[in-house]
Parts: sequence; structure tokens; C-alpha cells
Amino acid sequence: MKVIRTAIADCAIIEPRVFKDGRGEFYESFNEKRFAELVDSSVRFVQDNQSTSHHGVLRGLHYQTEQAQGKLVRVIHGEVFDVAVDLRRSSKSFGQWVGVNLSAENQRMFWVPPGFAHGFVVLSESATFLYKATDYYAPQFERTLAWNDPTIGIEWPLASPNVSAKDAVGKTLSDADTYA
Repeated sequence: MKVIRTAIADCAIIEPRVFKDGRGEFYESFNEKRFAELVDSSVRFVQDNQSTSHHGVLRGLHYQTEQAQGKLVRVIHGEVFDVAVDLRRSSKSFGQWVGVNLSAENQRMFWVPPGFAHGFVVLSESATFLYKATDYYAPQFERTLAWNDPTIGIEWPLASPNVSAKDAVGKTLSDADTYA
């Protein structure tokens, strides 16, 4: 497993070691001990989620004000542009974002710690997205940050994504509930 640190130090891109031969391929998609050694020893995952979306669908930017979820995300079919926005007011990188292309082909994973808003847009015809979460989904605490907030300035690779009604009315960073 190789860990690549991003412009926001707490976020990380993880490249698994892939074994390929004439029969196909194999890789370990998660190992608690290696994750603790290389990324964050305090993390405990409690829930796995999966979604499939069509080209141009943008999901996010989601976060929970309580029961904040860290997410280890990956794509098993297709390709997405995945984004994390730091919502921790005490952080040097508050309001900054980092993005990475995740695909079935590159097999990368992305660690999005608690305290970040998270979202992605589908670049391929469709994509199946998997993630491990560090806390349970709590809809009463779920919030949406505006995917197109000009103060954050995310450089999405699609100009007019398909967003849900909920995501279309996300709050700007200045109006959003953030973390201490």
C-alpha cells in the first residue's frame, strides 16, 4: 500500500498493491493494521455504503454536523472526480478543497477525514462508488455545502452537472454549519 499526501495534510490518496497475472488481478482493498500505520491509527469504520450514478451526476458536498463521518472512498466501476472540503474552522486549510480522480482502472482510494464535506461527479458513462464510514449515517445532522460556492472555487471537470434538489440548495461556506 502506498500513501500519497495531498495539499491538505489530513487527506490522503491510497494506492493498493495490485497483483496481476493471466488469470486476472487481486488486491487488498482494506487492512486495518496497515491503514493505522500509514494513515490514521484512531480510525474505526462502522458502515459501508455503495452508490451507482450516471454520467454527469454530482453528489454532494455532504457532511454531518454531529457524528461526523470520515470516509475511505473508491470506485469499482467507472470514474469520478472526488472532492473533500475542509470545514474545520481551527484548521489552517479551512475552506480549502482537494480533488482526485478515482476509477476502477487506477484503483486509488481517497481518505476524507471527519470534519470535511465530501462529494463527487461521475466522469464515465456510469460509476459505482464504495465507501467505508467512521460513524453511522444520521440524517438529522446531515448538511449540504454548495457544490458551486465561488469562495471555495472547486474546479469541477463538468460545467453543468446533474444535481439533486437537495444538493442544488446547499449553503455557501459563509452560511454553512462548520466544525470548531
